[in-house]
Amino acid sequence: MKKFLISEFAKSRSLVSSGDKYLAGQVVIIGGSSLFHGAPILSLKAASRLVSMTYFSSPSEDKGIAEKIKSSLSSFVWVEREQVDSYIAKSDAILIGPGLMRSHIKEQKFVCDSEGEVTRNLSLNLFKKFPDKKWVVDGGTLQVVSVKDIPRGSVVTPNKKEFEMLFGEKLRDDFDERCEQVFDLSKKHGLVILTKDAVAIASNGVELWTVEGGSDGLVKGGVGDVIAGLTLGFLAKDDPLFAACAATFLVKKAAEELTKTNSFMFNSDDLVDMVPTTYGRVVTTTGL
Repeated sequence: MKKFLISEFAKSRSLVSSGDKYLAGQVVIIGGSSLFHGAPILSLKAASRLVSMTYFSSPSEDKGIAEKIKSSLSSFVWVEREQVDSYIAKSDAILIGPGLMRSHIKEQKFVCDSEGEVTRNLSLNLFKKFPDKKWVVDGGTLQVVSVKDIPRGSVVTPNKKEFEMLFGEKLRDDFDERCEQVFDLSKKHGLVILTKDAVAIASNGVELWTVEGGSDGLVKGGVGDVIAGLTLGFLAKDDPLFAACAATFLVKKAAEELTKTNSFMFNSDDLVDMVPTTYGRVVTTTGL
């Protein structure tokens, strides 16, 4: 077990300026719905500050989702769902799930209502078409697919409910036992698993890292979407385990900065806006 420290953050290839905007990476975010359009905004804001190009695909029958998001953020390209394959093919990493509809009938595994079935079919189709791409899987997708459906090597970022739905077991209460559990499941399924706790745990089944810090202000809706977006941004150029740890590290540091001025009275919008300032301070601290 290793602690993820600022010295580890300094190793990021994403922190090094290439002089060529296209070398910072291209990513795709697939998410959003008429009910949940806030989640992808947070992921888009986070990812777009790390990469060259961010493509966003929402349901084609409701382009109003993109218009709502455009009113809050302009640094992305909206892609019709029917055209998303070509953008995935040329991108470095993909995030699927934030804001996608989900409704899973717990008593009968993988039986969804009509909206959940749309998310399930979309996710399975793209996983089958692009099994070798670098994936971050979060939100709605985690609630409607089986763990065996997710491409090996993907980063999954479940909350406690999604963890139980995906792996069929609850996160253990004892910290050492939880670390062992995450490590074993990562190894078994060939995934990078990130838990989003007071002390976050991340493992690829070979190594296990912990990320400390943060504050109680992180117990807010949308924090996971910020982490997922940052993970995507780092994943464009970095190793999956590192990307998950770096994203969590940065969010925890941003929360610590906000707590100094706002106590615990901040939300995920404040958090994602603080991340660039925190990023700059971290980079300066590392001497880069």
